[in-house]
Amino acid sequence: MEDTLMFVDDCFFGLVKKHLQRKTGKSKKYLQTFRNICKKENLNLKHLFIYSAPPYQNSKPTEQENSLMRRYNNMMRMLKRKKWIILREGRCQRIFNEKGVADYCQKGVDALVILDMYDVKENYPNIKKIILIASDSDFVPVIERMKQKGIEVILYTFFDRQRGSKFSTSNHLLSVASKWVKLNEKDFDDA
Repeated sequence: MEDTLMFVDDCFFGLVKKHLQRKTGKSKKYLQTFRNICKKENLNLKHLFIYSAPPYQNSKPTEQENSLMRRYNNMMRMLKRKKWIILREGRCQRIFNEKGVADYCQKGVDALVILDMYDVKENYPNIKKIILIASDSDFVPVIERMKQKGIEVILYTFFDRQRGSKFSTSNHLLSVASKWVKLNEKDFDDA
């Protein structure tokens, strides 16, 4: 079985996981999902790259912020113990919209994904296929570059084609990927 690397935008993946959990009423697996995807593609997962950002923390954190940080830190500790997982962290920014309501967004995460993907050929010369779990069109240039280097990029994404939805994927991203697959409930099932 051919080795692969998987690159996961954890914020996007987490939103899809929660959406499917609400839809089905069943808890969805985290690490098992990545194994399921590789099995579906007939690939061996050599390394899993997870890109995340810690939850926002005010200078005087609220109880909710502290609770979110504890959960995040517990998850990160569990993942860091696994030698086949590489974690990269950006940061979380709070921005107040025109109505004075706080919006939160990750910063620097896409750049970390792009840097690691760009170095695949040099750092993993035997890898011919990689899997990217994301939805952002910022990845189009690096996917094009990967393909020029002879690496196939399999995109796993999720969209619902509803105006104003948090789940949208650009047609440009879909068209540039070597292959794309829409994440579904079965990807999250137990082995």
